[in-house]
Amino acid sequence: MSAHEFRCRACDGDGLLMDDEKWQYTCTVCNGTGFESSASQRKTNEVANVDENNRILD
Repeated sequence: MSAHEFRCRACDGDGLLMDDEKWQYTCTVCNGTGFESSASQRKTNEVANVDENNRILD
């Protein structure tokens, strides 16, 4: 881990997010790496493509 990378706060460094039914998904903040770079640009607010259960679709 370089000096400019920090553990992702959304997934706590796991690279996966879990919903209330215990389904695991790739973290959309760090793209599954578990780390965020301080130099990386934050994504602008964009509407996510979701299914009827509000699960993010790729």
